[in-house]
Amino acid sequence: MGSSADSERLFNRQRTLHEILGGGLVADVILWRQKNLTLGILLVTLSAWVVFEKSGYTLLSLVSSVLLLLMSILFLWAKSAAILNRPAPPLPQLQLSEEMVNEMAASIRSRVNALLSVSQDISLGKDSRLFFKVAAYLLLIYFAGALTDFLTLSYTSLVMVLTIPALYERCEDYVDKYIMMGYRKLLQLYVKLDVEYLNRFQNWVLEKKKLS
Repeated sequence: MGSSADSERLFNRQRTLHEILGGGLVADVILWRQKNLTLGILLVTLSAWVVFEKSGYTLLSLVSSVLLLLMSILFLWAKSAAILNRPAPPLPQLQLSEEMVNEMAASIRSRVNALLSVSQDISLGKDSRLFFKVAAYLLLIYFAGALTDFLTLSYTSLVMVLTIPALYERCEDYVDKYIMMGYRKLLQLYVKLDVEYLNRFQNWVLEKKKLS
């Protein structure tokens, strides 16, 4: 691939899609390099979705039923083992280490702080482009949530994750070219709107503040 093609890459990336996705088993599954495993995941999730839709179970009710059944089996096993002098159920040590909890807390803290920082920038009007991006994502989530339930949305999202990147990898040259063309046109439109409307609105607000 020549330099002209490289310059048209989405986000000016230098790495392949497989490398961006981590280059490990997860990337292999998403890009269908482990076809049997990817197909198995799709079939299992499709079966689970059909079971949920046809049986009337919700995710919470199914999880609670499975946990109740598992606890009942282990309880009866332990009681019968004590009566018959048999070994107890071979359960692992169920305990969270302090190091694991600290790592999880630090990770959650950093992500929450990043989210709060972005929210503050948006609320104070420091980044108009970021505001429009977040607003577009929230509207997309709103419309998707209004059209379907959480289970169907989760399954649809999984199907998209396991199909769109693989299709993109096969046609990335054409996709990157047309996406970059569309991005440039949207950027020109944004600059035009920013100059003609947003700047006028900001100037009007400043004038109102001075007059008050």
